[in-house]
This record gives sequence, C-alpha cells and structure tokens, in this order.
Amino acid sequence: MYRFLLSRQWVILTLVALALIPTMIELGFWQLHRHEHKVALNKVIADSLAATPVPAESLTSPGATVAHKDLYRRVTAKGTFDPAREVVVRRRTNTDGEVGYHVLTPFVLDDGKVLMVNRGWIPANGAQTDFPRIPAPAQGETTVTGRLMPDETTAESGIKNVQGLPDRQVMLIGSEQQAQRLGRQVLGGYIELTSPAPKGGSPELLPDPEHSDIGPHMAYAVQWWLFSAGVPVGWFVLARREARERRAAAEQPAEEPAAATA
Repeated sequence: MYRFLLSRQWVILTLVALALIPTMIELGFWQLHRHEHKVALNKVIADSLAATPVPAESLTSPGATVAHKDLYRRVTAKGTFDPAREVVVRRRTNTDGEVGYHVLTPFVLDDGKVLMVNRGWIPANGAQTDFPRIPAPAQGETTVTGRLMPDETTAESGIKNVQGLPDRQVMLIGSEQQAQRLGRQVLGGYIELTSPAPKGGSPELLPDPEHSDIGPHMAYAVQWWLFSAGVPVGWFVLARREARERRAAAEQPAEEPAAATA
C-alpha cells in the first residue's frame, strides 16, 4: 500500500524533507550563537561601564588594536584639543534618527601622541560638500574621559569607506588613517567623549550603548528546532493520509455495467 512512496512526486518530497531537517537545525544553532554573542557582549559592556576609568595609554598605543574585553572601557587622558585639524564623520544619526555628523577631534597628549576623540553628534547645517560649523572644544590643558572604541572597519560597520570625499570628511574612524593625515603617532582606536560636557549641549554627546536587551535570537533558535522536528511529523501525516485515501479508493465497489438495451 506504501509503494506510492517510490513515485517521482514522493521521492522529491522526501528528499526536500531530508534537506530541510539539517538546514533548520543549523539555522537554530546559528541563532543560538548570535544569542550567546549578544549575552557575552552585553557583559563586556556592562563590566566596562561599571569599571573605574584608567589612563587611555594603559589600554592602547600607536598601531595597537583595542582588545574586545576593553570595548567601551572608560579611560581618561590629559592634553589639549586641536580643533584646527578635526574632521567630521558623515552619515551619522542621533537618538532621534536625524542624519548629521560625528565630530572627530585630535587630542594631543602631554607626551606628544594623539588620541582621537569623538566629541559627539551635530546636525548637517549646510551643503554636504562644505565643512560644517562646529562648536569649539574646551581650550587649554584638559582632562577628558570617554568610552574606548576600536577602529571602525567596513566589515564590522557595513559602511563603505568612500574615496574622494570633501576635505576633512571621512566615512569611518580609523587611527591609522588619522596618523597618516596628521603625521603623528595616534593611539589605536578612539574614544567617545563623556566628559567634560560641551557648553550649550553641542556637539551632542553619544549615549551609553544599550546592553540590557539580549534580543529574540534564543526564541528564533527554538522555533527553527521545532520546525525541524515538524518536518518528519508532517511527512508521516501526509504519507498516512495518502495511504488511507488509496486504500479507500481500492475498497470502493466497482460500478455495475449498464443493462444492454433491447
């Protein structure tokens, strides 16, 4: 009665079902790994924000890569801002979703090295080909505190590092790029300024990263695994129904031939 399983239609259906099961299981593990990554990242952020600030040069140096465990770590530095050589980072949004710029200002340390400081967000206040008007930073020797961030890359950000931009405008924040531009030693990574707060509230300081939400990835993982379990169940139900329908058709009495006409 189950010989129909050897038909072309059922062979194809069975092969599709066999392919779907491992695919759905793998998708479930992919979502599980995303969940675990989010949990681990949230812990790194929470620990970094809660830690006591340390000198920036204790965690990074010229040409260095910021360690993952130091992501968002609060650091301090003493020196002076160099607004004459600051640049703006294009296509950055604020908490309301408005598009503008991030202000990236060189901060010259007492030992002559440079720490790039993201002073915050400003709105686009003119033509995109013009350098925007930027409020001046603190003057004279200053102590800054900020969240340590790694250099931005195309792979991590999804943003293309466009060439041929207007003068003093960039798409990504990269310490090596800034070292070449400035002709000085620049510490790896950069910081998001948290203090001192700018006068008048501009540039708008960047908020602490969200680290309480772990996202729906675990729920998605469970859904994929349930789907993978449902495939063989569905295949079995369809096969049983097909067999039942074929059995009923076989057991149905044949119609009697019509009486011959005289």
